[in-house]
Amino acid sequence: MYPFMKRITYWPQLFLGLAYNWGALAGWSAVAGSIDWAVALPLYAAGVSWTLVYDTVYGHQDKRDDIAAGVKSTSLLFGDNTKTVLSGFSAATISLMCLSGYMNGQGLPFFLTVAGAGSAHLLWQLKSVDINNPSVCWRIFKSNAWFGAIIFSAILADLAYDRITNTDDTEEQPSL
Repeated sequence: MYPFMKRITYWPQLFLGLAYNWGALAGWSAVAGSIDWAVALPLYAAGVSWTLVYDTVYGHQDKRDDIAAGVKSTSLLFGDNTKTVLSGFSAATISLMCLSGYMNGQGLPFFLTVAGAGSAHLLWQLKSVDINNPSVCWRIFKSNAWFGAIIFSAILADLAYDRITNTDDTEEQPSL
């Protein structure tokens, strides 16, 4: 779908995001047996927004080839305004991830990690990327594995905190 969309719209990264992040909806349903739209939709939208960020950066590597081939991309659409536009998508990614966490009852470690480390990483990407240097674009694109690791660590930190602070009082106490 993505290669086809490059021939008809400047937003193929949106369609890539819609397809790639379908797993948020399918995965939630598979694990929970049903879907909580209040949690899953913001999570899905956060993934789509993040895809727009990283794939637009990736696309700046190929923009000369895209122009020559007559195909479109958000990299070409945003042009010199890429960093400004991606700042908005980065903010949306963090906000939607936090909304999903809130709706799921995540705790302070989740929010501190997502809003703190997640925002810092995306800010570093936007400050560091040179959209006219393919090797820098590639390096920034690859660094998104670290963003994913930050989100995963937010979930793990929250789970660990919850397990440590919420002892189950219903457990039978040993008798003396």
